[in-house]
Amino acid sequence: MSIDITDLRSFYASPLGVVARRFVGRAIGRFWGPLAGLRVLGLGYACPYLAPVRAECERALAFMPASQGVVNWPATGPSASALVDPLAMPLPDASIDRVLVVHALETVESPTELLHEIWRILTPGGRIILVAPNRRGLWARMDTTPFGHGQPYSRSQLKGLMRQTWFSPEGWAETLYVPPLRSRFLLQTAQAWEQIGIGFSLPFAGLHIVEATKQLYRPGAVRAVRRSARLSPVLVPAPAPASRVIARDRQP
Repeated sequence: MSIDITDLRSFYASPLGVVARRFVGRAIGRFWGPLAGLRVLGLGYACPYLAPVRAECERALAFMPASQGVVNWPATGPSASALVDPLAMPLPDASIDRVLVVHALETVESPTELLHEIWRILTPGGRIILVAPNRRGLWARMDTTPFGHGQPYSRSQLKGLMRQTWFSPEGWAETLYVPPLRSRFLLQTAQAWEQIGIGFSLPFAGLHIVEATKQLYRPGAVRAVRRSARLSPVLVPAPAPASRVIARDRQP
């Protein structure tokens, strides 16, 4: 179930949300690469992470699920946000170069359909940056933040999902090692938590961030050949032999 747009905005306006935006944005930034002349789409609630790159790319769009709600983005100038069905986006094939998915994969009804739809709108060789809650982390176990709602994932589950939907994972990152509590002390020591977690590769990060490339060729679907049912004898009345019929007709 999607998080309401008002809850998302309230979270990112809170001190805990500011810390999350800083660390998640830093991790996403390592995957963007050059964006000059590229078309970028944020799906879910990606506005906090699209703002730093909007001036660099050719065009930036923010699509938000209908079940979540939509806000005007950016705050000034023409709006680039829209309320959509994430499984049937109003975009032509191969029209987007980069897609950032935040607050979408864990709440959508069918993750495979979502990724197939993203595959459709991506250009050949286009890339996706996917942010998903880590099922082993504290952020997925507490519903005090938007990352505590929906379906969390392990790294192996994300790899399988990427393979199933024709994406090749190329880069991984984990972030948000600080517990998702509104304690002032924890927020002040968030950087230390992050450095220790990354330095020792601890398994309880709050989020997985994966970068994947669209495969140019879809694998052919192999259907299992159904074996025909074993034939059973069927008893059908057989006509009497001709000789018996003639003999019966000659009797007086």
